Amino acid sequence: MTATPTPGALKKFRRTPWRFQQTVERPEANDLDRFVSTIMTAHGRVEAVTVTIDEVVFDTERMSALCPPGSTLAHDTSVSAHSAEEAHALLVAAFWDGPDFICIPTPKPFVFYADHDDWITFYANTKSHLNHVIEPLASRGYKLVQNWEREL
Repeated sequence: MTATPTPGALKKFRRTPWRFQQTVERPEANDLDRFVSTIMTAHGRVEAVTVTIDEVVFDTERMSALCPPGSTLAHDTSVSAHSAEEAHALLVAAFWDGPDFICIPTPKPFVFYADHDDWITFYANTKSHLNHVIEPLASRGYKLVQNWEREL
């Protein structure tokens, strides 16, 4: 895993005109592994992810443990996981620690923004790509937030 400063990454994300979005409530900590597994397999198999921190609200102990020694996790820092196993571990740690962050998977049929208030908004440019991640989450009992849109 790598952690690097990425000035402007969040600004670029916010300027991207995503056509479709759906927000999901983050599950309890004891269900994060299953939740992340559902996301990781939504479009076949996520091969890698980049998590870019918007704001650190709580301690990032779990995320920091995955990063190289001396890494600082702050606004506009990106942590990149280079395999599916690393990506899974990083997402579980990020959801557990609760910073506000964006996640860009590889391949990139969708992206998401997670906040410390436990809401995760998935974005895609086609309804089909969005449904491929939202439908498995809903069918596994994760709560969709209806009639709400995140303004970036």
